[in-house]
Amino acid sequence: MKARLKIIDRILERIAQSQSICIVGHIRPDGDCVGSQLGLAFALQKEGKDVYCWNENQMPNKYAFLDPDKVLRKPGRTQDFDLVIAVDCASYDRLGSLGEAVSRRKYLINIDHHQSNTRYGDLNWISAREASTGELIFRLLRTARWPITPAIADCLFTAVSTDTGSFQYSTTKPVTYHTAGELVKLGANLEKICHEVYQSYSLSRVHLLQHVYNHFHLGHHNQIAWLWLKKNDFVRTGADRDDTEGLIDHIRAIEPVVVACIFEEVETDSIRISLRSKSPRINVNTILSQFGGGGHASAAGARIAGTARAVQRKVIDAVKRALDAAT
Repeated sequence: MKARLKIIDRILERIAQSQSICIVGHIRPDGDCVGSQLGLAFALQKEGKDVYCWNENQMPNKYAFLDPDKVLRKPGRTQDFDLVIAVDCASYDRLGSLGEAVSRRKYLINIDHHQSNTRYGDLNWISAREASTGELIFRLLRTARWPITPAIADCLFTAVSTDTGSFQYSTTKPVTYHTAGELVKLGANLEKICHEVYQSYSLSRVHLLQHVYNHFHLGHHNQIAWLWLKKNDFVRTGADRDDTEGLIDHIRAIEPVVVACIFEEVETDSIRISLRSKSPRINVNTILSQFGGGGHASAAGARIAGTARAVQRKVIDAVKRALDAAT
């Protein structure tokens, strides 16, 4: 049993003092963000709180099974909150339009596991040791001795599973398996989660995967793999932005590749970058921090202004320097 943390006691004290609570997460939410938001929201609802659960973007289709009552919504009008809790969000600007929507708050708590977190809350619980924010929410609920229902267990198991690459990434620790095991005991439905999250690809995603395998590039002695996703690729395949989650793992899995990169055209002169590393010697958080991005040592992202050619050159050159320095 882990020692009780004072930061958790401070969070629980602030929750006890609050009635209207809004739980927010980062733009383009992934499984850890959605699962952490919903798991905490369901728990607080059972504690009699007036709970709002907001994200700038709509729920990705593959996680909709976690939220049959559509608790997670796009933000409403700006209103007063006793407390706002941000989960899995490394910086305040990553909240997108939520930043303004929750500006009339008394207090902000920031719960996250990203190494690059900017500690923007009035109270910050940042633990990069954990492989997912879902593990932090689980520990919070257990410390509070709040009931973890099967619905909450589904949310938190999804959070843990997706952010560890289904327990394949190097961030996965013994405590990660312990948390997952406890969630299964508490009713997490593994068959349903695996079917909805990993075995229900849309046809549009399959077409996007075809694009991945037909258009990826290799460089620097096959140690770097990269791919472009442009607006026309989404039009041609019928895919949407939700379909891109996990695509990078397909080129990351190529045997000689050490670093995988996806360049995604967001708007004119703005490129979204995702990097993944297979080597503990290559820290992609450090690489993308040069461009105002961040994340984890093995997975990081950034949004960079510039032309496609200029952005690609800058990022690939930075990756090459890191690879050369590590040899």
